[in-house]
Amino acid sequence: AAIPDFNLMSWVAGRPAPLRVIGPAGVEQVVSGFNTAYTLDRGYRVAHHGAELLPPELHEMQAETIEPGVILDEDGLTITAFAVDHTPVAPAVGYRFDHGGRSVVVTGDTIVTPGIEAAAENADVLLSDALSLPIVQTMERAATAAGRPRNAKIAKDIQDYHANVANLGAMAEKVGVRQLALYHLVPAPRNAIMEAIFRRGLPDDAIITTDGMTFDLPPDSEEIIVGP
Repeated sequence: AAIPDFNLMSWVAGRPAPLRVIGPAGVEQVVSGFNTAYTLDRGYRVAHHGAELLPPELHEMQAETIEPGVILDEDGLTITAFAVDHTPVAPAVGYRFDHGGRSVVVTGDTIVTPGIEAAAENADVLLSDALSLPIVQTMERAATAAGRPRNAKIAKDIQDYHANVANLGAMAEKVGVRQLALYHLVPAPRNAIMEAIFRRGLPDDAIITTDGMTFDLPPDSEEIIVGP
């Protein structure tokens, strides 16, 4: 899991305070579970390296429950949480980051909703999960034909569980998003043909992200540098 890994690595690197994990209602249960699950691991590492190097109290993560709205306004950085729809997961939120005249919106897992339209208005970068309905529907039909009803049911269930690519493209153009970038791809394209299908309904300049890709937004400009 990414959260425990990040907690461990930053603790070992000398993080001066416990890691804050911010999220909607339910985050406290998740964090408590991680803290419990890693109790033995924490003890072994402290016993091996010493509490002076690895203070055990700094390993225990702290949950912070938030509601939609501005959750941070500090040193020119504003972070705004907004509700998304990942039913039956509830509550679920996405985040908008504003700093230096630039803006980035990260949806998390969701379908396209009016709330996301409002949050993404005139954003420099919109990072969103994305689902290709043609590919997933093909997977459903193939599983049915192959006599695999469980796989067919799962493929059917997820069709309204992530943002439809066609809806995303239309929404991004409607609200003036400068750069649409997709992550958590359902399913991730494995070849050029799948990618061409996945891109149906997307703006020509939409980016299907890969691991390690970066977006650099120089302050007070409209430049977006995609790396590496």
